[in-house]
Amino acid sequence: MDIPIQERVESCLRAAIEEFNTFQPAERQLKDSPETVLIGADGVLDSLALVSFLVSVEQQIATDFNTPVTLASDKAFSMRNSPFASVGSLAQYVRGLIEEAVNA
Repeated sequence: MDIPIQERVESCLRAAIEEFNTFQPAERQLKDSPETVLIGADGVLDSLALVSFLVSVEQQIATDFNTPVTLASDKAFSMRNSPFASVGSLAQYVRGLIEEAVNA
């Protein structure tokens, strides 16, 4: 039985969060929750930490889906609502990228 894309994306994000947290002090760690704010006034990540986290997510996606994705792109940065605002918005964005790649 195939695991739905959304569940696989969430699993990849959990793995990326776990990996990212191993290198962060307690106050900079990400919670595994869709509501976790990544960037902005209440965000946990500065720009360098965001890039590091996104690289980890890209690696997890490439491994799980056997599809390379680029998260930090012009498309992402030009969106009205940042896909990097929260774990939940990132999951939706990643799912869309994977569905585009699969249907291409």
